[in-house]
Amino acid sequence: MDAPSRTSSRRARIAVGVTAAAVGASMLVAPAAQAADPVTIDLVTVNDFHGRIENEPTGAAAGIAALAGAVDSIRAKNANTVFAAAGDLVGASTFTSFIQEDEPTIAGLNAAGLDVSSVGNHEFDKGWSDLRDRIQPLADWDYLAANLFDRVSGDPILPEYSVETFGGVSIGFIGAVTNELPSLVSPAGIADVVVGDVADNVNRVADDLSDGNPANGEADVVVLLVHEGAATVQQASATDPTTPFGRIVTQVDDDVDAIVSGHTHLAYNHVIDGRPVISSGQYGEKFSDMVIQVDPDSKDILSMTNTIYDMKKGGVLQYTEDPDILTDIVNPAKAVAAVKGAVPLGDITADFNRALQPGVDSNGNPVLVENRGGESTLGNWVADVQLWAAQQDKPDTQIAFMNPGGLRANLRYASTGAADPDGNVTYKEAADVQPFANTLVTLSLTGDQIRQVLEQQWQPAAASRPFLKLGISEGFTYTFDPTAAAGSRITGMQLDGAPVDPAASYGVVVNSFLAAGGDNFGAFTLGTGKADSGKVDLESVVQWFQEYETAAPDLAQRAVGVAITPPGAKGYAVGQTIDIALSSLDFTTTETPASTVTVSIGRKTLGTATIDRALTTANDLTGTATLSVKVPKRAVGETALKITTPTGTSISVPITVYEKAKSFVTGSPSAHIVKSGAPLSYTVRVRTSDRSYATGEIAIRDGKKTIATATLTESDKGRITVALPALDRGLHWLSAAYAGDDDTKGSTGHKSPVLVRR
Repeated sequence: MDAPSRTSSRRARIAVGVTAAAVGASMLVAPAAQAADPVTIDLVTVNDFHGRIENEPTGAAAGIAALAGAVDSIRAKNANTVFAAAGDLVGASTFTSFIQEDEPTIAGLNAAGLDVSSVGNHEFDKGWSDLRDRIQPLADWDYLAANLFDRVSGDPILPEYSVETFGGVSIGFIGAVTNELPSLVSPAGIADVVVGDVADNVNRVADDLSDGNPANGEADVVVLLVHEGAATVQQASATDPTTPFGRIVTQVDDDVDAIVSGHTHLAYNHVIDGRPVISSGQYGEKFSDMVIQVDPDSKDILSMTNTIYDMKKGGVLQYTEDPDILTDIVNPAKAVAAVKGAVPLGDITADFNRALQPGVDSNGNPVLVENRGGESTLGNWVADVQLWAAQQDKPDTQIAFMNPGGLRANLRYASTGAADPDGNVTYKEAADVQPFANTLVTLSLTGDQIRQVLEQQWQPAAASRPFLKLGISEGFTYTFDPTAAAGSRITGMQLDGAPVDPAASYGVVVNSFLAAGGDNFGAFTLGTGKADSGKVDLESVVQWFQEYETAAPDLAQRAVGVAITPPGAKGYAVGQTIDIALSSLDFTTTETPASTVTVSIGRKTLGTATIDRALTTANDLTGTATLSVKVPKRAVGETALKITTPTGTSISVPITVYEKAKSFVTGSPSAHIVKSGAPLSYTVRVRTSDRSYATGEIAIRDGKKTIATATLTESDKGRITVALPALDRGLHWLSAAYAGDDDTKGSTGHKSPVLVRR
C-alpha cells in the first residue's frame, strides 16, 4: 500500500517571506532547545539567458563571468546552494556566442556550476537531434522536461526530474516547456516529439515525488522549472486561467512548492496561495535567490523567501567577475567573434527596423518594445533578399514571406566605432538579425492557400501574441479589414499589380521554420513541390550584398487595412458617397512619416486625409485615416480605388461602378376640381430607362410642402395610388417626387392643378 500523500498537510505548513517564516517556526511542536537546526538551502535561478556571455558596457546584461561571481558569492555563504534555470539558455544569442554555435555559453554555464534547467523552446532551434547529440553532451547540467515524449515509444525524451540533497533534505526539480513549443520551433525539427500538457504532466511527476515510494523518486521540496511565463509583471497575469501560464499556476497541485518560470522575459516575484511564483527577467540581467528552510527531522518546509537581485546598478557590476571564465571562455570567444564579425558585407542608407509598440521594461517602466504584429522595413527587406536568393536557383519563385520572430535585431545606420563607419553592415550585424540558421524552402501555394496564410497572422486564442505580421516581398500587396470576422479579413491580394487568382499556383519561398508550419502558419504545410535549398538565411544576405552592395529601406506599406462602405448588388453607383477607414499606413520607428493619404480613381483625386501616427499595440494598425469620397461619373465599369502616400505606398481596391438608370415620374389627381372635405387621391407612375420596376419612397407635394408619402415595392410594378389629406379651399399645385433606389435615380413629375371649392 502506497504511503499517504503529504499534499494538503505540507502546503498548509509552508510559510513564505520573513514574517511567514517566523509564524512557521512557531508552529513547530518540539521545544526549540530540542529541535534540530533547520537546513537552509539557497536556490539561485535565472532564465532566458540567450547566450549573453559578455558584459554589455551600455546594457543591463552582466555576462557569464559576473553571473558566476554572483552564484559563487551565494555559495561562499552557504554550501547548500543549488543553481537552476528555466530554459532558453542558448539560441537567439548575441554574435559572440552564436558564431560558435553557443559553445562558449555552454562552457560558461558549466564553469558557473549550473546544476539543472528546464528545456526551453530555443534549445530546439536546430531540432531535437541537435539538443540530444550536441548540446546535451557538452552541458554538465541536467536538462529536464516532464511533458516531452518520443512519438514512437511514448517514453520521455529527457529526464523528467532530478533531485539534490543537502543535510539530509532533498530538493526535487521538475522540468517542463511551454505547450506552444510546436508553434515556436520548426515542427520538422521536433517531428519525433510529442508535447504533452504542462500542468497534467507536472502533477503526475510531482505526485510521484511526494507519494512516499522511493521507486518513483522522492523529494522533500519540489520546485517546478517551467519555460512558460506571465504576460505582465502584475500578479493577475500569473493567475488568469485563460492564459497558458495562468493555467499552470492555477492547476499545478500542492505537491509543487515553488514555480520558477521564464519565456516572457519579465521579472516578477509573487507569492500565490502560499507558493513562490517567480521569474528573473532575461539575459542574466538579474538573478533570484530563494532561501528555503526545512526541518531536517519532520521535513516540513519552514519558509521560502525569494529575492531578485540586479546584476548591475547604475551600469556598475555588483559582483566580481570570475577571472578564469573571462580568461578561458569569454575573451577567446570575443576574439573569434571580432575577427569573423568585423567582415564588412555592404552598406545601408538608413535604419532597417522592427516594429515598436508601447510596453514596459523588466522593471515595469513604460518603454517602447518590439511589436511582432507590425509591418517593418526589416521584415520586408529580408523577404526581398530571400526572394532574390531563391530566384537564383528557381527563377519562377514569385513571393517570399518572413516571420517576425525570426528577426532578433535591427540594422542600424549609425557607426559603432572607427572600424564601422556610418551605413556599414558587418557580418556580425547581419547575423544578429537572423541567428537561427534556417534554410530557405521553396514550394507552390494556390492563391487561396496564400490567403489562408495571411489569415493565420491572426493567431489562435491561446497564443501568446494575438497577431504576427509576416514580412512580404516587393510586388506582392494585400488589403485587410481589421473589423471583419475570422477567416474573412483578407479582402484583396495583388502580385505585380494583377489580382491573385485563388485557383492558380504561385512559387513561394519561406524559411524552414515557416515551411514546417511554425508560429501557427499551418497553411504553408499545404504547399506542393516543397524543396529545401540548403541555403542558410544568413548566407542569402551575404550573397545579396555581394551582388548589390547597398540596401535602402522601402518606406511603402505592402499591406493596408481598409474598412469600406459595402457595395450594393451592382457595386457602387455614380455619385454615391463611400466611407473609408484606413489603417497600417505608417511604420513605427525612425522611418519618414507618410503624413497624408490620397484616394483616387484613375487620375481623379477623390480625397486626401491626414494620417494619425499614434502607435497601436500588438497589431498592424498604426497609421490611420478616414475619408468620405464620392464616386465620379467617369468611373463607370470595373475600376479601382487607389490608395497612395508620399512615402510610396500604393494599394488598389478593385470596385465596380455603375450608372443608375433614369426615372420618369408622371402623376395625376383623382379629380382636378373637388368640394372641400371630399376624398382625393394621387396616382403616381414611375418608369425607368432600363425598364426595371422602380422601388423606394414617393412623396406627394403641394407646392414645396410634402403632404403624403408612400413606398413603391416590386409588386407595385412602378404604379401606386396615394390617399391625400383634406386640402384647404383654393388652388393647389400637386406633384410627385421619387427619391430613387440603389439602381435608379430620383426625379420629380410635373405639377397638376387641383381646385378645392365649397
